[in-house]
Amino acid sequence: MLNVEAINLHYGAAQALRGVSLRAEPGRVTCLMGRNGVGKSSTLRAIIGHRPVSGGSIFWEGADITKLSPDERARRGIAYVPQGREIFPLLSVKENLETGFAPLPRRQRTIPDEIFELFPVLKSMLARRGGDLSGGQQQQLAIGRALVTRPRLLLLDEPTEGIQPSIIKDIGRAIGWLRDRGDMAILLVEQYFEFARDLADLFAVMDRGEVVMGGEKADLVESEVRRFLTV
Repeated sequence: MLNVEAINLHYGAAQALRGVSLRAEPGRVTCLMGRNGVGKSSTLRAIIGHRPVSGGSIFWEGADITKLSPDERARRGIAYVPQGREIFPLLSVKENLETGFAPLPRRQRTIPDEIFELFPVLKSMLARRGGDLSGGQQQQLAIGRALVTRPRLLLLDEPTEGIQPSIIKDIGRAIGWLRDRGDMAILLVEQYFEFARDLADLFAVMDRGEVVMGGEKADLVESEVRRFLTV
């Protein structure tokens, strides 16, 4: 289980996160929602170690990882799909997937078949450059690259942003399949309410760097959550 306990995060003098707490559990999807600029992506960066926290703690599988480097967290089974995908445009699809080998021991440096079962289009495009793929195909590639690391915690930052509806459905089905497998905790940052609602087992809503609402899906009141999603 992931437990984020009252973390603070600063960018210089500006405080981006104020006592943020949330959790993610194996076999369940936690959806983190909120408007642009309220601290959702900063929360993910804190969890993966890209930004140091200035207070609070982050626990994963019972261990305090607050001070671990990003590569140490990756080796502990934490994978991140960034907003904007950040694939390597000049590398082939196969080479992009192989960049996920970095935190793995040599014996595990293979591309799992399940990636091509979830995203069949990638198998037919292995030799194509990443930059030649559509936005939706690049998003599938970015998720596939994260899955190469065999994560036990998968962090997804707005995977539906700028994606055509048919691929949004494919991504939703893939997240649901990974959740139902039961051995992976998933933390999903999302602004698209319907997508988040359909996948969520747990939810948290942020505003101005704080979690203002959260709990089990059964506690989710659509009108209250939407109030924090509208501009």
